[in-house]
Amino acid sequence: MSFSLYDATVPAWRQTLRAVMGYLDKAQAHCDAQGVAPATLIEARLIDDMFPLGFQINSVCVHSLGAIEGVRRGTFSPDRSPWPADFAGLRAKVQATLEAIERLQPDDVNGLMGRDVTFQRGEVAVPFVAENFLLSFSLPNFYFHAATGYDILRSRGVPLGKVDYLGAVRKKA
Repeated sequence: MSFSLYDATVPAWRQTLRAVMGYLDKAQAHCDAQGVAPATLIEARLIDDMFPLGFQINSVCVHSLGAIEGVRRGTFSPDRSPWPADFAGLRAKVQATLEAIERLQPDDVNGLMGRDVTFQRGEVAVPFVAENFLLSFSLPNFYFHAATGYDILRSRGVPLGKVDYLGAVRKKA
């Protein structure tokens, strides 16, 4: 059995993006039920020197679809654009990312192997080949931001459990 770059990335992105959609739904429901302004959660942080929930959700999109786009361009830079200010906007961003990820075909991703990509942040330029960039940089960042978003919501009283983070696991057929 072979295992490809597509197999290592796309199913993981799909699973976690769907889970993120689920925990954003629960966050909105929590706000509605508790009378909490959505901005309170969207701007919430685990600690002062960390980015808020909105950034974490934006980064989940950046380190999945944005990573593929970066590899295609040959350069990837962190996204510092403003994130949506409400749950509907965050959900729409994640949904659009999920839909684009679902359209990727194995050849779209596997055909990127061996391509040069540079991570660029200011004067810092780190060279990678596509598979190392996706597996050792973007995928760990993707999980970090998904988990941090979950943690922010959980720390603010949103009723989430581990299954909300895991989403629908890929069971044996």
